[in-house]
Amino acid sequence: MMIADGGFIRTHEYSPSACYWVWPMEGSFEAEYLEDVEHRFRGIKSMADRAVEQVKGEELYAKIDEGSNSIATLMKHMAGNMLHNWGDPFTPGEKKPERNRDSEFIIEEGDTEEAIRGRWEEGWRTLFEALGGFEGEDLMRTVRIRWRDHTLMQALSRQIVHYSMHVGQIVLLAKHLRGEEWRTLSVPRGKSREYDERLRRERTGRSR
Repeated sequence: MMIADGGFIRTHEYSPSACYWVWPMEGSFEAEYLEDVEHRFRGIKSMADRAVEQVKGEELYAKIDEGSNSIATLMKHMAGNMLHNWGDPFTPGEKKPERNRDSEFIIEEGDTEEAIRGRWEEGWRTLFEALGGFEGEDLMRTVRIRWRDHTLMQALSRQIVHYSMHVGQIVLLAKHLRGEEWRTLSVPRGKSREYDERLRRERTGRSR
């Protein structure tokens, strides 16, 4: 990690601890916020993808009990949310194509693994394309989610929380299904001191 002007050069590399370096403010608050939001969403997706890639075949559809969701239904629901909310975010909800939210929690005949994964990628692609088009002045524009008006900033914050919650569920299910074969997505147990020391060396450029 290089050091410049007393801070760290920003990086798009995903940290194992799901955190990002703090860097000096270089632009407007609005531009920095939008860039940080994109980093957060990409980190959330990366966490989910690294969990899902450890799931094998029919495990994608496994549920802890009848009242719970499978990884497949969580992916289907999140994709449906993204496609509906971010495909045309400034169009009022009542003018968008109708969304059948309840169907997102039902595995239907066409919901093959390929279809689920394809819709998942389509949903995220829609979100990232929307993020790439936002300007600072858009943050106070109105976005309607489930008949409630939000500023774009509020809507983005709301969905970071929402998507993080569901990705946490995906990770828990995947870890449960993999058992002893699970490959950790964060700092391994018992390795925190070693990890912190490596980060310290990267930040200071020297050993103790």
